[in-house]
Amino acid sequence: MSTQYQKGVVFRFGRIIKTCEPGLRWIIPIVDQMRKVDFRTITLPIPPQKIITKDNVSVDVSAVAYYRVVDAIKSIVAIENVMSAINQIAQTSVRNIVGKFQLDEILSERETINREIAKVLDAHTESWGVVVSMVEIKDIELPEGMQRAMAKQAEAEREKRAKIIAAEGEFLASQKLADTADVMAAHPIALQLRNLQTMAEISVEKNSTIIFPAQFMSTVSEIKKFLDQENIHPSRR
Repeated sequence: MSTQYQKGVVFRFGRIIKTCEPGLRWIIPIVDQMRKVDFRTITLPIPPQKIITKDNVSVDVSAVAYYRVVDAIKSIVAIENVMSAINQIAQTSVRNIVGKFQLDEILSERETINREIAKVLDAHTESWGVVVSMVEIKDIELPEGMQRAMAKQAEAEREKRAKIIAAEGEFLASQKLADTADVMAAHPIALQLRNLQTMAEISVEKNSTIIFPAQFMSTVSEIKKFLDQENIHPSRR
């Protein structure tokens, strides 16, 4: 008897005579022998493999493979131990495929590497009645020196972006200031209004010392001069 996820392969005097579907099946004792084959998807952990990348960096890569049997007879006749064979060929494939890539490609193109490993495994296991559905790289362990170097590189890259953004901000601000200066040059009163606004903002802080811009002082002098002239010539009113 076999369960729902199993099929049985019946041997009679060493020859395969049939396959049995799940459930209760009758066989002749001693004469017939039945071997059960599991048709569920099996998870196969691939232990860490020491690999030298294309740019001569030593890394440890671990992965996991998912496969299932699709042909019960081939999985028994074509190979002695399916799980052991797939485990060995998976380790070899991981070393061969990952070794063709540079470190940056391994870190950024995992999906491509996964597909290539699965493709190679599936090609090898097809004759064994097995389909490899997926391979995933679980972990990539780098040497400590390489980790520090990559951290410094990432920090330098962030500093570069920060300086570029700050420079762009200064450039935009200088353009706006230039536009403002053009407006104030065309309308001098705008500068005086801005000075008054600045004084109003300073007075809110209740500072004991207020520094007046030179332009504002000239404006005060002109107003005083105007008032003196008015006092000298009251008849103009």
